[in-house]
Amino acid sequence: MAKNDTIYCPVSPQEESISFQMHDFQANSSRSSPVTSSQSHRQAEKRRRDRINGQLARLRKLVPMSDKMDKAALLERVVDQIKELKRETSEISKFLTIPTDTDDVTIEFHANIDQGIAIPPDKDTKNAVLIKATFCCEDRPDLIPDLVRALKSLKFTTIGADFASLGGRIKTVLLLYYKDDDEGNCDSKEGGFDVSTLKQSLMSALTRLVSWSAAASNFRVTSKRQRFFFAS
Repeated sequence: MAKNDTIYCPVSPQEESISFQMHDFQANSSRSSPVTSSQSHRQAEKRRRDRINGQLARLRKLVPMSDKMDKAALLERVVDQIKELKRETSEISKFLTIPTDTDDVTIEFHANIDQGIAIPPDKDTKNAVLIKATFCCEDRPDLIPDLVRALKSLKFTTIGADFASLGGRIKTVLLLYYKDDDEGNCDSKEGGFDVSTLKQSLMSALTRLVSWSAAASNFRVTSKRQRFFFAS
């Protein structure tokens, strides 16, 4: 056989048809792939815009007179309203018994019982004082019994109490009555009781209760701040 002779392999019509079909499929795939990717991107972008517009529409329903606002002005108004709501919530919480994350004790002293505070009929206001004591700490089963014993040892009479517990924390507001048995001047050390000593004794007792509650909750992963002060 000569070197330049070519070997010819006949191809059947079926094999030739399959070859053309494969070539056409590859060509169509290469042309349609970018088109499909572009369509998917446009659809995803449309869904994203629809979702944003839906959220903006909900915000417009919450903000008065916002129909003609553009998106930037609407979002600015929403931010301002959120700040105002947070400020109002902070002001309201000052008058509500809501436990906080901070351990604290506050004592307010009223030497003259003439501020519209309801005193039980059997309690004499002469040479008597009222103390408003507020403390917040970790809740525990024996907290109230310990509190009762502490107040009894200091000869305080509880004429008002407000308790609130939330998330393992408790806040207590007490209105306490103290009467000088010696009929002395409540502002004097001689012949009566010393107000400063009385307040300090109560502060020490409540501080111990708060500290015990914090120690009893050491098994939790907590980092509570502590504040103990007399209200001015």
